[in-house]
Amino acid sequence: MQNVTAVAHRGDPYRVRENTIGSLRSALEQGADAVEIDVRLTRDGVPVLLHDETLERLWGHERPLVSLSAAEVRGLTDGGVPTLAEALAATDGCRLMIDLPGTSDVKGARRVVGAVREAGARDRVYYCAGATEMLAVRGADPSAEIALTRTTLAPARPALLEAIRPRWLNFRFSLLDHDLTAHVHRSGYLVSAWTPDTRRSLRRLLGLGVDSITTNRVDLLCALRKAG
Repeated sequence: MQNVTAVAHRGDPYRVRENTIGSLRSALEQGADAVEIDVRLTRDGVPVLLHDETLERLWGHERPLVSLSAAEVRGLTDGGVPTLAEALAATDGCRLMIDLPGTSDVKGARRVVGAVREAGARDRVYYCAGATEMLAVRGADPSAEIALTRTTLAPARPALLEAIRPRWLNFRFSLLDHDLTAHVHRSGYLVSAWTPDTRRSLRRLLGLGVDSITTNRVDLLCALRKAG
């Protein structure tokens, strides 16, 4: 259990608004080994931290992010939505797992990968999402560390795995059991799980021997991990 990587989902959203600098810092203070963030592009191609297509849920503005410039986003949120560059600077030295919910083309992936490269953060960043997004990342950076997200029990096609070359297979937590975890390990991949938040679910995953858990309750995960 001590070796399980504790990944904070969107920071520490139970305490601080998700995907903000304050949330990232709070997660690290709670003991997170890595922080998962969602990155999308503004109209002018600036990578910023936002999960949804619009600012409505978190910031009260219905306009789609792709219709807004980075300056407009900053103004509408009073600077609350950080750029990827700002998030990388605020977490200097710490691992970041970048989810790309809206970046499925190589051009967009290059913007994100470029920001990581410019920050000198390639060694501490890895990427997660579905096959389309991760193919784009692989096209933008042949050496990127990738966690391929899986939402079903259907096995990934060998040709797809060969093209993406993931280090991790990133499963919805409810899909995992002992047999699947063992099979993925035998196949040469690390096992990541998302997004359990209850004590029972976290304990079950710890018992399965997964390598990483992404959760909104990173404080609870760290406490359970420490207790053994």
